[in-house]
Amino acid sequence: MTMSLELHGKPTLQGKVALLTGANGGIGLAVAYAYLASGAKCVIADLPIEPSVGVSALIDKFGDKVTYQHGDITDPDTRRRLVSSTLTQFGSIDVLFNNAAIFNMAPILDASEEEFDLAFSVNVKAMFFLMQDVAKAMIEIGNGGKIINMASQAGRRGEALVAHYCATKAAVISYTQSAALALAEHGITVNGISPGVVDTPMWDSVDALFAKYENRPLGEKKTLVGEEVPLGRMGVPNDIAGMALFLASPLSDYITAQTYNVDGGNVMS
Repeated sequence: MTMSLELHGKPTLQGKVALLTGANGGIGLAVAYAYLASGAKCVIADLPIEPSVGVSALIDKFGDKVTYQHGDITDPDTRRRLVSSTLTQFGSIDVLFNNAAIFNMAPILDASEEEFDLAFSVNVKAMFFLMQDVAKAMIEIGNGGKIINMASQAGRRGEALVAHYCATKAAVISYTQSAALALAEHGITVNGISPGVVDTPMWDSVDALFAKYENRPLGEKKTLVGEEVPLGRMGVPNDIAGMALFLASPLSDYITAQTYNVDGGNVMS
């Protein structure tokens, strides 16, 4: 007996429009490149007024298929502007890569209310309401869509020094599941990505905080966490970009409400 396997889709984003937040560097920039190289048009959004060297290089390479917009997504007007300007420029939103986030750290007994409010404002509130705004636009357009929320291995467990961040990323995983169930009838899939330790510029700040609170030399924590990964190294942004491309592509059409660990084996679930 012979069998044939036909894939009902290809890993391409030809003709799709993606809105990416927190994409001026690091993981977001790598995902933007993957999307553009696969045929998508992209709106890259982040807090700095001017695009980074990396984003400028994408603009040089892909021309009018990519644009950069700055703004604070904790502001409702900014979120609405990002959605409306994406629709005005490209006529659709097919993919949301919901990536903007902040990291903070403090011992439980020292963690402040101000740090709590800021972490939840960016990592949870802004994430949720941008997802809501984009979902409304996708429903109005009527072609379904893909929403990808960035979680973290920190959302899978508590950590003594990182309570606020862990809690925000656990909330991202929960909202991803709830939104997936609510939006399934509209042909919109909602999935998450849970990276482990990824070597981006942010990790220099993370390492400095661990040095402060764990009384370590600078650079030691970063080295240790890389060595502890089962695959023997920290991740790099391109490791995450592959999953982000898969979840945005037709190959993931029958997948929703999932959060995928991309962490070199740190978390098994």
